[in-house]
Amino acid sequence: MPKTSVALDEQQQAELEMQPCSCLRDPFAAVPPELMPRPAARPRLLRDATCPGCGLVYQTNRQTDLCMDCERKGVWPLEPPVTGEP
Repeated sequence: MPKTSVALDEQQQAELEMQPCSCLRDPFAAVPPELMPRPAARPRLLRDATCPGCGLVYQTNRQTDLCMDCERKGVWPLEPPVTGEP
């Protein structure tokens, strides 16, 4: 049995020698957690929208706020009231 424990120790030692320095794996290893840089926030692909035809609140990546059902039915949103000159 002592040979296997020695063999494991030698194997572990060989693995440690093959691994690069911790500064190469994680350049912020010595920095406290509160000072580490935060990962960049990914831009949201979907936005919240409210359908002006039926009032459905949903998420979409399209330019229009009309939901698919209202667009399929041909519902058009009401034009905003014009203020100013009569």
